Amino acid sequence: MTRFVLKRLAGAALVLLALSVLVYGLFYLAPGDPARLACGERCNPQQIAQVREQLGLNESVFAQYLHFLQGVFAGRDHSTGTSVVHCDAPCLGLSYQSDQQVTLLVLERLPATASLALGAMAVWLLVGVGTGLLSALRRGGATERVLTVLTLAGTGTPVFILGLLLLMAVCAHLQWLPFPSYVPLGEDPEQWAWNMLLPWITLGFFESAKYARLTRSSTLETLAEDHIRTFRAYGVGERSVVTRHALRGAVPPVIAISAVDLGSMFGGAVLTESLFGIPGLGKTLIDGVRQIDLPVVVGVVMVMGTAVVLANVLADLLYAAADRRVVLT
Repeated sequence: MTRFVLKRLAGAALVLLALSVLVYGLFYLAPGDPARLACGERCNPQQIAQVREQLGLNESVFAQYLHFLQGVFAGRDHSTGTSVVHCDAPCLGLSYQSDQQVTLLVLERLPATASLALGAMAVWLLVGVGTGLLSALRRGGATERVLTVLTLAGTGTPVFILGLLLLMAVCAHLQWLPFPSYVPLGEDPEQWAWNMLLPWITLGFFESAKYARLTRSSTLETLAEDHIRTFRAYGVGERSVVTRHALRGAVPPVIAISAVDLGSMFGGAVLTESLFGIPGLGKTLIDGVRQIDLPVVVGVVMVMGTAVVLANVLADLLYAAADRRVVLT
């Protein structure tokens, strides 16, 4: 297992390196001048040139990329005007707009995205796995047909439409909850939970449809295997057959995909964060792209890429732990 993890981590490092090169390339192909945006609309050409020199934009693309890699692995001093800001490793650079360390900016926004992703995962596992299991056990009946319709509705409803419907129904019409306004967990845990409830339901319900279909198909496949029929022939109770044997075969793929989806949520919840005003990584990335703030864009993309890569490694490990027939090589 150690050899497998080391090999996957080495591959992950190459993937992240290629991702950083791609982001840098796309940035320089995009229209706009980050020096002009950082300086402001009233700056004259001389002031813009001075800002470009302060930001290091007068250097070649290759030199700027090497500075970025140097900051990631060893840290470096970044000069801005007359001040020098020390950036310890790992350092993702300084924002062109706020002159803030991107590492600190990411760490500031990461808890909001992490809380959204973990809460949504709890929803999609409870709703998706429960719905899929019930649908498989009630195969051919009215319950299965109703659950199938709900699953198809969840699959075909865009996340922003579902979020808007929940806001209008729960907050505007029924007035069960106030309109969400993000509150950090450390400030007020109760208000944090109430304000995150609708985002969790929105993102979790959207993903739960996939898990309902996956759980249903895996459970039906497991229930059709020979050893399940043998247990039933020996008089083993249906509840024991389902909970102790059928679920054991249906759970591994759900665990593996959950780990991958959890990693993807760190970059795939942009619409949910924007709709509910959650100051997470997705919103930070959109703001960085709009302002042509290369250090912020690269830093957030690298963090998101790292989350996805590590989630894939974790998914393989969890799958092997849940299914002893899988051998890691």
